[in-house]
Amino acid sequence: MSDDVLLDAAKKCVLAVGVRRTTLAEIARTAKVSRMTVYRRFPDVRSVLATLMTREFGGLLQGAAEPEVEPANFREKLVQSSSAAVAALSGDPLFRTLLDLDSELVLPYIVERLGKTQRFAEGVILHLLKSGHEDGSIRKGDLPSQARTLLLLIQSFAFSYRPATSDVNEKELMAEFAHVLDAALRP
Repeated sequence: MSDDVLLDAAKKCVLAVGVRRTTLAEIARTAKVSRMTVYRRFPDVRSVLATLMTREFGGLLQGAAEPEVEPANFREKLVQSSSAAVAALSGDPLFRTLLDLDSELVLPYIVERLGKTQRFAEGVILHLLKSGHEDGSIRKGDLPSQARTLLLLIQSFAFSYRPATSDVNEKELMAEFAHVLDAALRP
């Protein structure tokens, strides 16, 4: 049995009751395995859920990094990928459930530390920035600082997308987001 079976079961549980109310026993029941089987792969429910979030959100971000339309340069690719990442995360049922039912669990990743998914996203941003420096489409700057700034901007849009679009047109907001990114990156 692969870990994906257990992670898929964990995802079903989180979507049904939220992160905090998901138990190892419920994950095992949903996966139709014993609790011992889950314990052999993961030491506790927290590690199952951390692995699930990394898999799910990392996959969404990886998909967003591959735009449907081939961009003219790396600045355009970075803007397209960033917009796609915000759309993918804000529309994802697991991400929405996490924010709607257990938002306080996200707070440490905003005010205390960066998680694996954030580090992965920052790595993608860093690669695109470096490539944009090389092709001349992105203004030169300190790569780590530029990457961290973009990560913070993108994640703030993803976390706040629902309340931000409650009284503002979604298309217009995302057009402004893309414009801000493009203008900030232009040489």
